[in-house]
Amino acid sequence: MAPMLKQAFRRKPVELMAAETGVDGHGGGQLARTIGLFPLTMIGVGATIGTGIFFILSEAVPVAGPAVVWSFVIAGVVAGLTALCYAELASAVPVSGSSYSYAYATLGEVVAMGVAACLLLEYGVSGAAVAVGWSQYLNQLLGNLFGIQIPDALSQSPEGGGLINLPAVVLIALCALLLIRGASESATVNAIMVVIKLAVLVMFVVIGITGWNSDNLADFAPFGVAGVTGAAGIIFFAFVGLDAVSTAGEEVKNPRRTMPIAIMLALLIVTSVYVAVALVAVGAQQQARFEGQEAGLAAILEDVVGASWPGTVLAAGAIVSIFSVTLVVIYGQTRILFAIGRDGMLPKFFQQVNARTRTPVNNTIVVALAVALLAGFLPINFLAEMTSIGTLVAFLVVSIGVIILRRTAPDLPRGFRVPGYPVTPILSVLGCLWIINSLRPITIAVFAIWVAVVLVWYFTYGIRNSRLRTGHRDAS
Repeated sequence: MAPMLKQAFRRKPVELMAAETGVDGHGGGQLARTIGLFPLTMIGVGATIGTGIFFILSEAVPVAGPAVVWSFVIAGVVAGLTALCYAELASAVPVSGSSYSYAYATLGEVVAMGVAACLLLEYGVSGAAVAVGWSQYLNQLLGNLFGIQIPDALSQSPEGGGLINLPAVVLIALCALLLIRGASESATVNAIMVVIKLAVLVMFVVIGITGWNSDNLADFAPFGVAGVTGAAGIIFFAFVGLDAVSTAGEEVKNPRRTMPIAIMLALLIVTSVYVAVALVAVGAQQQARFEGQEAGLAAILEDVVGASWPGTVLAAGAIVSIFSVTLVVIYGQTRILFAIGRDGMLPKFFQQVNARTRTPVNNTIVVALAVALLAGFLPINFLAEMTSIGTLVAFLVVSIGVIILRRTAPDLPRGFRVPGYPVTPILSVLGCLWIINSLRPITIAVFAIWVAVVLVWYFTYGIRNSRLRTGHRDAS
């Protein structure tokens, strides 16, 4: 038993990761380094700003009142603490795999596989969940523009009374085709879509502020501090996705410098947009009207301008937003599988890269098929429930990893160092634990079962085939 435990907690040297991936001139990696600072920043923004901001105020304002603005700030601070930790590890270990690779370098192989389970859950399930929502917005836009609707049989899961959510499947197929074409092309398309959805949200702020009424802020914090912090827990999940930047570690130019800057820029953009949207929303509409309100931002603008066209524009913005999120989460999932396959803990099939495009085409096809099955046949509420806990546990491990890597490899080159160390990573850990504690017990139980399944795979296949055990480093 003791030798097995020793194997399970072996750590992958950062120097070996550098040699495999071509960091700092250590040779060439399998993936092409084609992504610069702007498209990388847009990957982080694209994965984070999804449909949440379009609707989350209807859940958060009834809990906090107009003080929901501070809830966004608090959630942004907690996300920011984690982002700082990601920035340091991304600059020290700039490889594919995100927190899986960071855990492998700092906490050991078995912990890395546990984190891999979290990431597969986060990216795969969230990709399916947002794709399911795409058909709803598509129907809204088609109805507003042309007066037509996709039949329920082709736009709803079986549980929703349909046969298959065909728009969701088509969306995933389009994303997969784009990713197979190449990482650089995918990043460019994503950057364009992110600029469009940011423009839609800026439009909301510019038009919405003309309906500002300071009387709406009179009872600013009706539920006190408890309401503000409770709403922050709800809102935090609108910040999930910043870690997507770290999945691109092997396809980024000058990663030690570029990755931490991109993470911090993405956090700054996302938090600024969220706070501005929240402030204008509570200033333009009475707090009592938020509860149960569907398409909240559209409804506010329609009241301000006295016309229905904002609903059409925001539906179009949501469609672009969901496409962007789906593209990035499928991308992230494929790179995580690539890293696990290269380490020998998945079959060689998952580490193969197309010679022409230098992208993991096999992974893209597998992930697209799996996500399409989930999105086509399962309802959105089932999918959405499991996304958050995987993300939080991954965040937790990254924050601990910063502390461990400072002790085990103090001289390792780092393009960025967490300010306020060790207080910052400790606060990040506490923030993640605080939010995990607010999740439903059934969510935690299902998550534990999923992690157990992945660990069974590790102890039956991964531990014997790990390249750290076999010494086989051939990336063919």
